Amino acid sequence: MNSPNVEIISDCFVKPKFISEEAKKPIYFSPWDLRMISLNYIQKGLLFHLPENQDFSITTFLDDLKHSLSATLTHFHPLAARLATVKHENPPSLTVFLNPENSPGARFIHSAVNLTVADILAPIDIPSIVQSSFFDHHQAVNNDGHELSLLSVKVTEFVDGIFIGCSINHMLVDGTSYWHFINSWSEIFNSKSQNISRPPILDRWIPAGSDPVVSLPFTHEDQFIDRSDYPLLRERIFRFSSDALSKLKAKANFECGATKISTLQSLSALLWRCVTRARRIPADQKTSFKMAVNNRRRLSPPLPENYFGNMVQTVSAITTAGELLDHGVGWAALRLHEAVVSHSDKDIKRLMDLWLKSPSVAKLGVHFDRNSVLTGSSPRFDMYGNEFGLGKPLAVLSGYANKFDGRVTFYPGKEGGGSIDLGICLFPENMVAFESDEEFMSVVN
Repeated sequence: MNSPNVEIISDCFVKPKFISEEAKKPIYFSPWDLRMISLNYIQKGLLFHLPENQDFSITTFLDDLKHSLSATLTHFHPLAARLATVKHENPPSLTVFLNPENSPGARFIHSAVNLTVADILAPIDIPSIVQSSFFDHHQAVNNDGHELSLLSVKVTEFVDGIFIGCSINHMLVDGTSYWHFINSWSEIFNSKSQNISRPPILDRWIPAGSDPVVSLPFTHEDQFIDRSDYPLLRERIFRFSSDALSKLKAKANFECGATKISTLQSLSALLWRCVTRARRIPADQKTSFKMAVNNRRRLSPPLPENYFGNMVQTVSAITTAGELLDHGVGWAALRLHEAVVSHSDKDIKRLMDLWLKSPSVAKLGVHFDRNSVLTGSSPRFDMYGNEFGLGKPLAVLSGYANKFDGRVTFYPGKEGGGSIDLGICLFPENMVAFESDEEFMSVVN
């Protein structure tokens, strides 16, 4: 598909409707937030059909979006601010924080493109225009939030649809907090109220006994910012019915003589095996499967789900390619299950203690090797409940951010009922082998 130009029609900034005294205080980031400084913004978007109602007005719709966004930012005011950095001489270090005195607001872009919904949904692969043109802050890293908005909304008109793409700085949110914000915005849009059912908790979690102001041991951003170009990838979404997933879960539990393997662990095990086979990894080489885990409930005492910030960590299962493929899906699922259940409050705090002694930042080119698979997002997030007066979304799509060979994004299935959609990025040659894998495709819808 030849990608037409996306035309920018208007561009503005939206500020919180009200500024509380709390919103005037600086926010100092937690170690979990600071680790994200070199990664990309989180970019997710919702695709809708245009309403058949002849009374629909794009001007009125955009005004309603802006007004409800302003009301939502009253609760999520950090998203209207910008980053700031203080440099220290002794010892040489940087303190990056949220500066409430520089709060020009969230960016709001209205654009249009001569495409139909089918142009996006019909192709086997996700069209490249989704990544390159439907989200703002393309290729930006989180440290760019010193100048760029921490939240940018890009509303793109199609011939017969609307796409709402949101880019949010990953230092402020993980997946849980990202969708908490979107859910709250949708709630205010629909209710026309100023209140939300789940106000965010904005105070940052810091390990007990630690300095609330955490600094990074650098003198210049060149020491920690990685702007490596991403290689050419193919991206596809595969869909799994609740019935197919139930059978896969039963198979995994039967093979390892257990009842505790979850649906997601079973699907992840299948994915790990089939990606490893598609890559043709030599039998004696190590391969790992890394899962993003929400630490909120694993801490003691636990944090509430409406804690607004980063509280996600990867846990891994590691084996050789030969051992993984010599055993069945149940064996792999049990390895993943053990990695998840053994991740405890003690492990979380031990990692934080180590990090505070030697702070570092996550970099895609360093922390994710070519034989690994990394999963993100969750089918538990409420994505299809965000209607914004347009009805149920047709699809949830993601941008350019943080993608590489072996990057997997889980989505709830559009039809609900426990179905799951899985987005995966692979090198073109690996995708050809992967989409031809009989074990994998036998479970796909």
